Amino acid sequence: MESIKHRIAHYWSHRAEGFETQRLREFDSAKRGRWLAEFRRYLPEGKPLRILDIGTGTGFFACLLAAEGHEATGIDLTPEMIEHAGHMAAVLGLDADFLLMDAEEPEFEDGSFDALVTRNLTWTLPHIEKAYREWYRILKPGGVLINFDADYSAAQEEEEEHELPADHAHKLVPEYMKTENEAITMEVGAYHGPRPQWDVQLLVEAGFERITVDMGVYRRIYAEIDEFFNPTPIFTIAASKPI
Repeated sequence: MESIKHRIAHYWSHRAEGFETQRLREFDSAKRGRWLAEFRRYLPEGKPLRILDIGTGTGFFACLLAAEGHEATGIDLTPEMIEHAGHMAAVLGLDADFLLMDAEEPEFEDGSFDALVTRNLTWTLPHIEKAYREWYRILKPGGVLINFDADYSAAQEEEEEHELPADHAHKLVPEYMKTENEAITMEVGAYHGPRPQWDVQLLVEAGFERITVDMGVYRRIYAEIDEFFNPTPIFTIAASKPI
């Protein structure tokens, strides 16, 4: 594993316990319904789907979709995140599988999943183009990729200041970890083009079709500044593998 991935995994290993606690609260909040509403914009209805949550963290999306009756699997590069994801699913009484795996090198057969979902992951990938090609490979024909992310490296240079509540995750992170996160963000961002425009180009090159970008998701999910608020505006990119 290249050094930047080691740094990323090491950083998030220290955030895993706090993330599980916050994601459990998010699961029991109004955000749960808002995220489900976004998924319903893209996921086919009427049947259980086999879904992979890439960069699952502590398993929020995998649990969210398992609770809706889907067969959910989550993968993450950080062992501590996978451990807490399994614990979160157990606390919620949900059946979801979690595996330690590199998002750029998913170890699944071709055409394994009906849908791939991911949240705040692709900004951490030094080789997004490779990831998109691999994700195309493991999708079934007609399958959909739903990517929620932001251009965090660009936003770091011009981020609007928000008065965050005392229980916000950013308030609980020590200064040395904030510094490390900023350094990682800028280092990985040096590999990236402007987003989401660059992502659209890479998805086309990987073979995806019906690619849509939604810049309005940020206002729907983060309608108020609370402990779950993301100070950086996120977008949704959805894309389909041709039948």
